[in-house]
Amino acid sequence: MHPMRQKLSAILALSGALLCAPSSADLTGYAALVRRVAPSVVTVLVEEAPIGAGQRAAARATAGDYDAVQTVIRRLLSGSNGDQARDEDATAALGSGFIIRMDGLIVTNRHVVEGARKVHVRFADGREVTAELVGADALTDIALLKVHAGLLPALRLGSSDEVSVGDAVIAIGNPFGLGQSVTAGIVSARGRSLEDDPYINFLQTDAAINRGNSGGPLLSVDGTVVGVTSVIFSPSGGSVGLGFAIPAETVSAVVKQLEAHGRVERGYLGITAQELTPQLAKALGVKSTGRALITGLDPQGPAMESMAIGDLLMTIGSAPATFKTLSKITARLVPGSLVTITIIRDGKQESLALKVGRLPDPPPNPALSGGPDTWVPTLGLGVADTTTDIRQAIKSKDEVSGLIVTQLRHAGPGALAGLKIGDLITHVGTKQLITTADIAKVRAPTPQAPLLLRVVREGSAGFVAITGEAEP
Repeated sequence: MHPMRQKLSAILALSGALLCAPSSADLTGYAALVRRVAPSVVTVLVEEAPIGAGQRAAARATAGDYDAVQTVIRRLLSGSNGDQARDEDATAALGSGFIIRMDGLIVTNRHVVEGARKVHVRFADGREVTAELVGADALTDIALLKVHAGLLPALRLGSSDEVSVGDAVIAIGNPFGLGQSVTAGIVSARGRSLEDDPYINFLQTDAAINRGNSGGPLLSVDGTVVGVTSVIFSPSGGSVGLGFAIPAETVSAVVKQLEAHGRVERGYLGITAQELTPQLAKALGVKSTGRALITGLDPQGPAMESMAIGDLLMTIGSAPATFKTLSKITARLVPGSLVTITIIRDGKQESLALKVGRLPDPPPNPALSGGPDTWVPTLGLGVADTTTDIRQAIKSKDEVSGLIVTQLRHAGPGALAGLKIGDLITHVGTKQLITTADIAKVRAPTPQAPLLLRVVREGSAGFVAITGEAEP
């Protein structure tokens, strides 16, 4: 072969090899990024306030496969992260968080620490310290913690505007309590509004997010936090590629107010509305659609004196007041300030001045305690009183009373008859059960004189004959 041609062939072969050879980034993936940011991600361990036997039984009955899977996994694991006794005894709830300032400020989700008796933070190096709750915001599900553990490696809160749909992201957290894990994916969509969270435009990602990831960071490939993982959509409780993160700019604004005041101040007008459809617009004689048609007024709210049911809200300040943007616009108003709104009433446009109120905090979760266990020796089971909320949780909302099964003796009469923890017992024979006293002294069943119980499970009611012997 001619020397020049031979040299050219060699160059082409080398070029092809270079084009086909994986880059150093391809070989290492996200390893360098993870090494840099992982020390800033923490596990949040929560000691919950004591709960009643009824609530505990309801939780067990409605937990699905998650608790069973978690138990199996922990039994297979060794070491501190698989210490089942430690986790179940002192850390009834668990989530993730991340350090945003070197002096110990940590962001997590509010639902992770809600109702906590004590909060602990475990660092990537294994250290564990007690955390102080600086403040929490129910509407954005953000909580701010403070720890005293010397100087700590912090992550930078950026903005979701720094990433676009299709950009790579990673999520770091503690799924299922297994210890720190990393998943990767892309930004799947922006500006997602969920029905229960009208104040947030979520980032959607297909990076695997599971229970325990809540409060952890969603990071761009340069290590900037672009969101806080908060919600998954899943029929099974596990990741199906539909994860949602609170945008970092929302988190930054909330953190500033939590640090300064312990809470977030939002505007409130005291109105409820529905979307103006073409049919409604025609009935009102207007051409605009998508606007907010007032359907209710808070008797104690700012709008009560000047607005009326049936008003069509056109603008709030300078912003067009559509039904879909109403919550976000009013929340951004400054409590105590004056705002001019434009309405259409009886076909005429009017301008009104309102003094903005403060958005009240959502009511706390209803008490589900249901009282302590009562042991029924003749049936070999424990029961507790129920509340409306407990009955609703176990799909028995149409029942006006009943006792929830909280424990069962192995091979006892109740267990032999097929009863399960979480079952609702509503009647002994024809006698309706109101309190545990109604069943505490029930007679012992025998094959010759069975005891008839009406039991509701998964919303279906039926009678069970307790004989004291295993069913044939």
